[in-house]
Amino acid sequence: MAQRWIMHIDLDAFFASAEVLRRPELRGKPVIVGGSTRGVVASASYEARAFGVRSAIPMAHAVRLCPHLSIVRPDFQKYRAASQAVFEIFRAVTPRVEPLSLDEAYLDVTENAWGLPLGREVATRIKQQIFERTALTASAGVAPNKFLAKIASAWKKPDGLTVIAPERVEQFLTKLPVDALWGVGPVTAQRLRDRGIERLIDVRMAEPEVLRAAVGSHVDWLRRLADGIDDRPVVANRAAKSSGTENTFSHDLTSLEAIRGEIDQMARDGAAWLERKGLTCRTVTIKVR
Repeated sequence: MAQRWIMHIDLDAFFASAEVLRRPELRGKPVIVGGSTRGVVASASYEARAFGVRSAIPMAHAVRLCPHLSIVRPDFQKYRAASQAVFEIFRAVTPRVEPLSLDEAYLDVTENAWGLPLGREVATRIKQQIFERTALTASAGVAPNKFLAKIASAWKKPDGLTVIAPERVEQFLTKLPVDALWGVGPVTAQRLRDRGIERLIDVRMAEPEVLRAAVGSHVDWLRRLADGIDDRPVVANRAAKSSGTENTFSHDLTSLEAIRGEIDQMARDGAAWLERKGLTCRTVTIKVR
């Protein structure tokens, strides 16, 4: 049986990089893509990240961290076009492509259109084609499973390529903190650390009841990941499980009538999406910040 090769590939600072390509005068400068000062950062160049600026932080906080930021409003139509070009490259290599967002995906390249036996060779060629076609760089992780490939792609950003061969899996795992585990966010990671569980090898050695107190019913799943076991397949055309409509306003909405009007319009947008997809929904949530 052929060695399974799973690739996670992620465009580097996608939106920001796309804007720098369109505006060469921004090259080498801290750049963020975002809307109003009340919104959040959609993408940050690596020059901006050096100041602590990251995606999803408030725009106002980003400006405080780096007052000389260049702020560019997003152009999602152009980002989607660039993303489509990249995914065309993916799907020319293998039909087993699982999109995660506009700028990242899993690929199962165990069998590929180029007939290449090694994941490193496939990843190198894909990265080259992305650059030739879009002038964007991408980082890739190649490993026997999705869990390891995802971690590997972030190992040497930007423009990185990390391969975790089967014989290197154990060596790689021993370096990882509990934060690396799939589904372990800051709160769960702190609960684990409070119990002396700092690294993946600590997860292996911990008593089941100690782990259960920290992660509940996910004990077996996290133990498998800590052992480097992840049998999930790459699933093309994964069905959407949720959809949302959000808006950040330039001023606070204090009128109940105005709030109702905005919620009504967002609900209609959501309903239109469901109608286009031929779907129904079960739960509706309103988020207010």
